[in-house]
Amino acid sequence: MDSFSSSLPSSGAGANPDAVMEQIKAQLAQAYAQEFLETVGNKCFEKCVTKPGSSLSGSESSCISRCVDRYIEATGIVSRALFSSQR
Repeated sequence: MDSFSSSLPSSGAGANPDAVMEQIKAQLAQAYAQEFLETVGNKCFEKCVTKPGSSLSGSESSCISRCVDRYIEATGIVSRALFSSQR
């Protein structure tokens, strides 16, 4: 049994479908946020950190900051486009 199914409330007679749906939504949001952070971290690190060391240089730090900002902006644009086309 995986952690997702084990954390859902039992679907017995007393389960509230709205509560189950809210819990599923919360778990999906958490999984999405974790995946987003891993993706951004990996992509921006690969792009910006050319010589890994014990600390980031100023240019690496600002590159990572810009990279994350652009990634967040692009994700927002795509999300708005997807959700507006569903209406």
